[in-house]
Amino acid sequence: MGMIEQIVDASRAGVERRKAETPLPELEARLGDRVKPRPFNEALTRPGLSLIAEFKRRSPSAGDIRPGATIEEVVRQYEAGGAAALSVLTNEDHFGGSVQDLRAACDASELPVLQKDFVVDRYQLSEAAAFGADAVLLIVAALEDAELAALYEEAVGLDLDCVVEVHDEPELERALEHGAEVLGINNRNLDDFSVDVATTFELITDVPAGKTVVSESGISDRETLDELERVGVDAVLIGEALMRADDPEAKVRELVGDEPATREHVL
Repeated sequence: MGMIEQIVDASRAGVERRKAETPLPELEARLGDRVKPRPFNEALTRPGLSLIAEFKRRSPSAGDIRPGATIEEVVRQYEAGGAAALSVLTNEDHFGGSVQDLRAACDASELPVLQKDFVVDRYQLSEAAAFGADAVLLIVAALEDAELAALYEEAVGLDLDCVVEVHDEPELERALEHGAEVLGINNRNLDDFSVDVATTFELITDVPAGKTVVSESGISDRETLDELERVGVDAVLIGEALMRADDPEAKVRELVGDEPATREHVL
């Protein structure tokens, strides 16, 4: 069994456990108190290149990333540095996250927030909305076509923006067939966790005009951001490079420079 299958299986088991603790009707009842979602997609389409700054506690390939860090402290530094949006990795078994991290980030920052997880059940979408997410990640490699279509429709119905993640040509074709408007190109191979930013440069040539493109994984310097912007990337999602920085705020500033898309909210 590959890593992606292991994570998906663990995600399904986690969903069943949480359903037993908090049944779906109880979770949906909380949506009445939900505040109006912040415009995640709009944060990616302003002029210039937008930075989505990610909080993640650990990963299967890297282990613990920033032990002892509080999510409130980190996301406030991201916002002060000029990030356009946040990503919070909530997967429990393999990444050490939780929906409580999602709520904490939403409460600590004014930025729109993407819940990054392996979504395999509509329960997770209601959970994301109830805990404050403005957008969710749908990973093509983790879903059959019928699942992808149903989850995309359900997310839109919950007023959640969607980033549909792909990492090869067949996955890109499937995402486009399902009408994805925001495409996350993951430079990390989810089978062996190797990273190659060339993935974005290869796939973006097949993305139709009018789609929003987010490049994910393996990005840590301004030179790479400039190259990605030149080929038409709208946003980058950066996690580990920021989480490992001695000063996350300064690292964000170094990466975004004077990008109007990322700095608009702090001007």
